[in-house]
Amino acid sequence: MAAPIEHIVRWTAAPRKKEKEQALEDALGVPSLVASVLVNRGYDTPETAHEFLNPSLDSLGDPEKLPDYIAARNEILKARDNGDLIYVHGDYDVDGVTSAALLTRFLQSIKCKVKVHVPHRMKEGYGIHLMAVQEAKDAGAKLFLTCDCGVSAHEQVQAAKDAGMRVVVTDHHTIGETLPEAHAMVNPHREGSEYPFQELSGVGVAFRLCEGLTTELGFKKENYRRAFLDLAVLGTVADVMPLVGENRIITRHGLGCLLESRKEGIKALLRESGMLEENRGPLKARDIGYILGPRLNAAGRTDDAARSLNLLLTGSNEDAKKMAETIEVINKNRREKQNEIVEEAVKRVMAEGLHEGATIVIGENNWHPGIIGLVAGRLVEKFRRPAFVLSIDPVSGEARGSARSIPGFHLADAIRAHPDLVVGGGHAMAAGFSTSAAQIPEVAKAFELYASTRLCAKDFELSLCVEAEVEPNEVTFATVSALEAIEPYGNANEEPMFAIGGVSVARVEQTKSPDHPRLVIRPSDGTGHVVKGMAFGQGSKVARYEEGFEAQMLIVPKIEEWRGVRSMKWEIKHFEAGPNAILKEEKLLPA
Repeated sequence: MAAPIEHIVRWTAAPRKKEKEQALEDALGVPSLVASVLVNRGYDTPETAHEFLNPSLDSLGDPEKLPDYIAARNEILKARDNGDLIYVHGDYDVDGVTSAALLTRFLQSIKCKVKVHVPHRMKEGYGIHLMAVQEAKDAGAKLFLTCDCGVSAHEQVQAAKDAGMRVVVTDHHTIGETLPEAHAMVNPHREGSEYPFQELSGVGVAFRLCEGLTTELGFKKENYRRAFLDLAVLGTVADVMPLVGENRIITRHGLGCLLESRKEGIKALLRESGMLEENRGPLKARDIGYILGPRLNAAGRTDDAARSLNLLLTGSNEDAKKMAETIEVINKNRREKQNEIVEEAVKRVMAEGLHEGATIVIGENNWHPGIIGLVAGRLVEKFRRPAFVLSIDPVSGEARGSARSIPGFHLADAIRAHPDLVVGGGHAMAAGFSTSAAQIPEVAKAFELYASTRLCAKDFELSLCVEAEVEPNEVTFATVSALEAIEPYGNANEEPMFAIGGVSVARVEQTKSPDHPRLVIRPSDGTGHVVKGMAFGQGSKVARYEEGFEAQMLIVPKIEEWRGVRSMKWEIKHFEAGPNAILKEEKLLPA
């Protein structure tokens, strides 16, 4: 892999509101470091801050306020009472698989007849394929129930209706100009929705819908939540939903339920991925994002998502163990293929100068369609441009694409703006699309023109969100430990980053990679504690200076736990050497 590119870094920190911070310190007993984060993120009264720090499941919205909740409830209960088969259709990513598993388990628990299906990425592609509609018809299904898909499936919904099925769509994707004519369309993004939170994941929508049914059927919602929060948190975090509002509530409570899950498949997944190792510490949202989610996603990316679905549905300890081991192998192979494609893509981008424009559009024969989204993400990280990566079928000429973006460029809007060239959709930061190999040059020109009118030079700079400028004596083990109340961290609730001056780099310790040195840092005035910090990707920059140089740093302070021992470390996102720093090449100049 080529060396990291040094991006222009832009950051600002709003002036601290000391009076509001002090009010929170007095009312809630939190240290100034925590108060600064709360105030900066808009939780600037004792009431709103307390609610944020203590998210309650009882604060979740009333499921009956979901659009078409009543219609969906009636269809599901009618199918149950009539003994009709319900065909549950999910999607091949973690959100779609957990949605399908949750609906299946819940419906079976209330004595419904269920057949469940998640699409095969290679054979069916994204969303609902007409072959799935035919399968549901052949199975004798009377209710076609979707999760995490269906909001744009006009043809498929109509086909299901023509086949004599009732159709209930549950989805969370953004809505186009028109909706399929389903018997119920449960999506919090619908215009006029009274549900208080729009940004639920697909499994979040299913979770709320089924809780409403639980209450109506006279069961305890506390037992329901305990049984299904493990699936809800997996899909919510893995789908990179904003961890605020109801997603924060689901995640905060779901992480504990996930670790204590009684589902054999989840227990096997946790064991196989090392999440149950002794003295490992509590489960974090990042464990889903970087460890559990990728494993469940791997089957859908390069094999068959049904493997992950079956893992989440099995009641056999022995089968779960075998399934988790198979998924582990699939994920390892996925990583190897991903690294190969990323390396090839980076070389081509550099050689062809694709990073000099506003967008990167790149395709190649037989790049694995299930991996190109990950490749697009790596290109965005490296080049700070929206990236559209395509896998071309050399026989048919079909090109499947996956895209990732930067703030300020809405991918779904970009795709919808070019219906003559691409077909697809998704979210602002991630999307999928298709075109033909012959049209790729024209697609590249169209996206480049579209981006050039919406992005400026600053958009390509690395913009870091800094909570506050703080003093070294504010960043202690105790105050950083208190920051854990801000968790779970993720999209829209990132780990707090602070600007800190008055520190010096006493020593540079080399690690396995020269790109990622470990710095020993101390306050410049000689007071306070020494702390270690990792400067990922900044090895060449650190190497320019003689040890002992003063600096201003942007840091993410963390508490790490190993074998039961907790310690504070900093992740150094960026630093600027002070005016008295000595460059190594200067030292070599003649007097």
